[in-house]
Amino acid sequence: MTTTNLEKTRFDFPAINQKINGRPVIYFDNACMSLRPKQVIQAMNEYYEQYPACAGRSMHKFASKVNEKMSEARDIMANFIGAKKSEEIIFTRNTTEGLNLVANSLNFKHGDVVVTSDREHNSNLIPWQIISKTKKIVHKVVRSKKDMTFDLEIFEKNMNKNVKLVSMVHTSNLDGYTLPVEKIIRIAHDYGSLVMLDCAQSVPHKKIDVKKLNVDFVAFSGHKMVGPSGIGILYGKYHLLEEMNPFLVGGDTVSNTTYDSHTLLKPPEKFEAGLQNYAGNIGLGAAAKYLDNIGRENIEKHEIEINRFITQNITDIPSLSILGPEEVEQRGGIFSFNIKDIHFHDVAMMLDNIANIMIRSGQHCVHSWFNANKIEGSARASLYFYNTKEEAKIFVEKLKEISKLR
Repeated sequence: MTTTNLEKTRFDFPAINQKINGRPVIYFDNACMSLRPKQVIQAMNEYYEQYPACAGRSMHKFASKVNEKMSEARDIMANFIGAKKSEEIIFTRNTTEGLNLVANSLNFKHGDVVVTSDREHNSNLIPWQIISKTKKIVHKVVRSKKDMTFDLEIFEKNMNKNVKLVSMVHTSNLDGYTLPVEKIIRIAHDYGSLVMLDCAQSVPHKKIDVKKLNVDFVAFSGHKMVGPSGIGILYGKYHLLEEMNPFLVGGDTVSNTTYDSHTLLKPPEKFEAGLQNYAGNIGLGAAAKYLDNIGRENIEKHEIEINRFITQNITDIPSLSILGPEEVEQRGGIFSFNIKDIHFHDVAMMLDNIANIMIRSGQHCVHSWFNANKIEGSARASLYFYNTKEEAKIFVEKLKEISKLR
């Protein structure tokens, strides 16, 4: 991104155009939640101010407008990830709900195998632990190589005809590493397995085409892609969605009922029970349009550039260690680190108190990986397209100051 375009883009975000205690805000917690531009906020406000009604339930003008906007948002999201048709797009609350929907709606049988990686968010770990007990499936975890990259050889050794689903994170929120999903999908399909990707950390930052990937399911969230919170997307190949039974049912999932029977609607409606987050859906469509205008190729390039600047300029902090692969390109926009003898929560609090630099600290919902590697947690700076090299420079300077407090 050029300096001019970056400055213009930053103007769209009210949260970073403010000062706290006389200092500017440096927001480096984008892997948790991104900020929202005026365009998304305005799209949501338009719903509440101009047509605040239900979709699909009434015949009046407000309802017709909501129907139109919901349909438009679904079309936008289908195009955003390259889906074959909009009926393959299911609105959810977030990535977690999308992953759980598949976990509870696929027809698992005793002895079926689900394979995940060793760096899964709890949302793609706990459902399989529970189902392994309730439905007696087998859950296998593929461990990473010593250099923190994915081990394709070990993965293939875990594959056999009993594997029903390979469910893996695309880009890790732990360290920004992106798994070789093209190869993973090809190998899994060769063994007859379905593939689901947790794309919460990839869709906002890089171009994803579900048709080219030939992936079966994809889940991601709005709040990580400059969209509203409480809204997400589950993509599924249409024939698979047709075969699956919903695990949440009620209003708007059926065409008819009697006291002892019901007729389900076709996808996506049969998976969207109850009153929907209309403002959120509309805002998510606005967010996707906003990102498309910037270009996710530009976003990915910009984040790596800022991360490279940080990585190159912390080499004289011997007490600082980086989590994840050494190459910046393999860590994308995430800089996860520890400073020896200074607790990661203390690092985060000092950055916030000293310079309004907002990062995350802890185990980032990947407790399993930290426990397996006997690491208590980490501090994590996560970047987005509105972050600047000037902000990164201040970040590095403050890290150097903090490291001297040991």
